[in-house]
Amino acid sequence: MTEQAERAKELYIQYYGSFVQMHRDGLYEEFKSYDVPESLQIEWGQEMIEQHSRELSIRNWDAVSALQLIAMNVKHVLIIENIIVFTSRHLMSSDSIVRLMYAERMMAIIKQLRPIMPQPLLLRSLKETVTILENIIAQPLIVDPGHELSNYGLKDKRALNLRAKSNVDAIMDSLN
Repeated sequence: MTEQAERAKELYIQYYGSFVQMHRDGLYEEFKSYDVPESLQIEWGQEMIEQHSRELSIRNWDAVSALQLIAMNVKHVLIIENIIVFTSRHLMSSDSIVRLMYAERMMAIIKQLRPIMPQPLLLRSLKETVTILENIIAQPLIVDPGHELSNYGLKDKRALNLRAKSNVDAIMDSLN
């Protein structure tokens, strides 16, 4: 890869494919000057999706946050498919805060990708998100060390349940 192509890829990845953010930081013209073919941008987007999908963890939700940013700029259903696979296998053993953060990020990703999602995938992703939220409500409050409720705008189990219920209601409203 040429030095210019490497710089273009660096910018693309640094900004999660967001030309708006590049422009705000005064770097879009530089990126544009490299004349990167759309096919290469798609390839870089898929690389970002694969990398952050491998990094999904219940101990740290940076990867799901990165996938949320990517979904705003790189429209690919693989993002939500990978998150669904991860959450269905690992999330129910996590604390209440981690489940809430994943569910809320999934909702944001679904919103970004909804126009390109096939109906069965949309329904599956909404069902998985609702399942996570309903489990938060049904199960006792579990908070791992380092996850203070107040850091997430919550005071107690009741506040957590209200937030989870509000998210379930938002999903149900989106189906109507």
